[in-house]
This record gives sequence, structure tokens and C-alpha cells, in this order.
Amino acid sequence: MKKILVHMCCAPCASYSGKKLMLEGYEVILFFSNSNIFPEDEYTRRLEAGKKLSGIYKTELLEDDYRHDLWLKAVYGYEDEPEKGKRCKKCFEYNLKRTSDAADKLNIPYFTTTLTISPHKKSKDIFRAGSRFKKYLPFDFKKENGFLKSMEFSKKYSLYRQNYCGCEFSLNSQQNK
Repeated sequence: MKKILVHMCCAPCASYSGKKLMLEGYEVILFFSNSNIFPEDEYTRRLEAGKKLSGIYKTELLEDDYRHDLWLKAVYGYEDEPEKGKRCKKCFEYNLKRTSDAADKLNIPYFTTTLTISPHKKSKDIFRAGSRFKKYLPFDFKKENGFLKSMEFSKKYSLYRQNYCGCEFSLNSQQNK
């Protein structure tokens, strides 16, 4: 069985993505690397939901260091960008680099991300960011109604489902609507 490290932004997105990868013959190792999430109690809620999903799927979940300060440096100058803009691209690059580094350190031959399941994210931007890394496998989890299936799974298992992407800039944008 091929091991794959799966960057998970949240449990709902990882629910369908993880299942699909398992059905395709991968041994899924979930990787919670989300220094973009703000505030820290939101990070903790999403991590706890990830642990719950890990238990449901009986798969390992690894947690990256929470370094919001480093993430803020990575997106510095792009704070006022709209959702799906340059700040999001910088965020993808940051999280995929952390995942690539973890895959290398753990000697895991492949990695991917659940980010492509979101209708609020452009898969082509994620694929472009991922293409910088030799171990990255591009999966578009939006296909086959992936987002809808993730919502159904989340409801069935009472997984915490957030109402914004994660960073303070997307939170402020959501609150100003």
C-alpha cells in the first residue's frame, strides 16, 4: 500500500478526501498543518474534529507546529487581498511547503491536500503551488460531488464545520458581509 501524507485544512474537507484516497489504495496519514487559522481556539476546535475523524478512519493524524507568526510573515503585504487572491496563493504555498518538508522528514513518498474540495478555492492555484514539490500529487476532490459528500459525512458524524476559511483576514471579510 502506498503511503500518502494528506494536508488537511479541516475534518469536513478531509472526510471525503481521505476516504477517496483510501479507496484508491493509499495508506492515508493526516497532517494538520494550519498556522493560518486564527484565533488559536478556532485552531484547537478544528484539530479536535480532525482527531475525531482520525479515530473514525483509524488512521494516524500528525500535528505540525502552530506558528501563526511565521504564517503572517509569509503573507505579509497581502493582508488586504480578497478571498481567492494573492494572499490565498501565498497561504497554499506556505502550507504545502510545510507538508512537503514533513513528507521528506517522515520518508513518505507522496503528499496532497484537501484544499481542492472547497468551492471557495481555485484548484488550479493549489495545483500550481503544489507543482513546486516533487512528491505532490494533484487531486481535485471537488469532482464527483466531493464537497456535498463531505457535508453529508460531517453532519452524520457531527464534525465541527467552520464558517470561514481560517485566517483573520477571511474572518474579518466574513464578519463584514
